[in-house]
Amino acid sequence: MSNKASGWDGIVTALQRWRRDLQKTGADDPSVTTVAERYKKDPWAVLVSTILSLRTKDEVTLKCSQTFLSKAPTPAKLLAMKEETVAQLAYPAGFYRTKAANLKRIAALLINKYEGKVPADLETLLSLPGVGRKTANLVLIEAYNKDGICVDVHVHRISNRTGWLSTRNPEETEMILRQILPLKYWKAVNPLLVLYGQHICRPISPFCSRCVIAEHCKRNGVDKSR
Repeated sequence: MSNKASGWDGIVTALQRWRRDLQKTGADDPSVTTVAERYKKDPWAVLVSTILSLRTKDEVTLKCSQTFLSKAPTPAKLLAMKEETVAQLAYPAGFYRTKAANLKRIAALLINKYEGKVPADLETLLSLPGVGRKTANLVLIEAYNKDGICVDVHVHRISNRTGWLSTRNPEETEMILRQILPLKYWKAVNPLLVLYGQHICRPISPFCSRCVIAEHCKRNGVDKSR
């Protein structure tokens, strides 16, 4: 894959057009993007939803986030709750007890060190319990409209399948995308490729016959497609 802007322009334009057509059918954006929109880019809401989303299906994440935030709309509200209550709110997200414990610890740190506010820089976010690069980047993008590249399983898989890069894990994918992807597309790559991975470029037997970026894809590792 050439890293020339014209190549990326074609890819992103095709994916954006596909996304608009998908939205006309009533399909939702990725869960954290949807939460960010519904909660007016509130950083706490975005952070909570992103943590709950880890290893959890989107439809579960969205419902769980709304339930959680209805009872704990601020770090102070969460900190006042017992951990078992927080765990019940985090259920049925994957690893909900671990996430509940981390969110309690995060709430305490935000109140004691950051005046109750979610930090707006990558390194500080990464210092919070249970916050990795995916979570930190997504908070910066969705809550603060800052440039970042959020790489989840879909972004990692599609970037390697297409042959845009060849990496072993999401962190490597992020670092290379930071080098080859034009800055203007950094924030867009996650919601576009997450949706595309959920609907078209699936892990097993992807819908290659419906692909809008087929000319930019080497189909690495695709043994069977539809």
